[in-house]
Amino acid sequence: MQMVTLVVVTTTDPASIGPGSALLAMPGWNPGPSFQNVTSFVNEGVRLIKHDRSIVEEDHLDKRWEESTHEVVEELIFLSKHTAVSNRPALTIHPIGTPHLSEGDVTPQGGKPGWAALPNPRIGPWLKLLKKIAQSHNLIPEFEVTLEATHHGPITSTPTMFVEIGSTEEYWKRKDAADVIALLVWEGLGLGGGAAVGNWSSKDDRDKVLLGIGGGHYVPRHMDVILKYGVWVGHLLSGYSLPMEDGDQSKVESNAKVIGGTWRESIKVAYEATKSAFPGGKILAHLDHKSFKSWQKNAIVGFLEEQNIGIGKMDDFR
Repeated sequence: MQMVTLVVVTTTDPASIGPGSALLAMPGWNPGPSFQNVTSFVNEGVRLIKHDRSIVEEDHLDKRWEESTHEVVEELIFLSKHTAVSNRPALTIHPIGTPHLSEGDVTPQGGKPGWAALPNPRIGPWLKLLKKIAQSHNLIPEFEVTLEATHHGPITSTPTMFVEIGSTEEYWKRKDAADVIALLVWEGLGLGGGAAVGNWSSKDDRDKVLLGIGGGHYVPRHMDVILKYGVWVGHLLSGYSLPMEDGDQSKVESNAKVIGGTWRESIKVAYEATKSAFPGGKILAHLDHKSFKSWQKNAIVGFLEEQNIGIGKMDDFR
């Protein structure tokens, strides 16, 4: 069975079809197999599919492709738009999942409660590559190049990442931004004849994987480590993915067991998914200390120790 990379493009999303069309304009593409009324294209070991439904609701695309074509999907890369309250132009990459939601919670953007996809190991290396390509196309400083925390669906079983253009229609339609994302995928997957960027191997000297815990949606403290040391990136759990219920914790600072909320499940699910995506990797939790109150930090550190999850400060990732 052939192993393939599946790149997913949505025709109704300008920030998805723009880069998708720019990618298909590059050499080597041929029509691919018909797949559940969806158009597909083939280039070496890469398959690009164009569909017109909401990406976050397209569950099990990897399994469905395998059933239809008998090709095994090794990784999924979704091209999508990014929205933000700030409307700031941005190029973003992130893992997906809804690990903090409980059974019965609504999942407004796909996924399912208590679930995290395997993070695609390319996330960290592609962040650096995206910065380089955006710089060479003069999109920096106008566009911010950043990671985002783990959020939304769809449900997948193989390593997954989203690559997005934000944050308003004006930028979603920008041809220069679309070209940069297309080049990222082209170079990152080694379609231009070079080596692919971000293939994981535990035999590499650099085997440390960052599991980000805490901070805002754009994970600035975790980004500092990732950009400084070029570490691999697992799940990135921002504060909203770590619901902690304060039962007057100031009096029971060290007793994590009495703190309610789904924060433990969220950390556990994100850790397990990261471990599965980086077999043989050394996974270290990196905390955004300033984003926590002392009782929260103590509870999280206690839980990580209890679970035998290593904790790393900035220089432990060198």
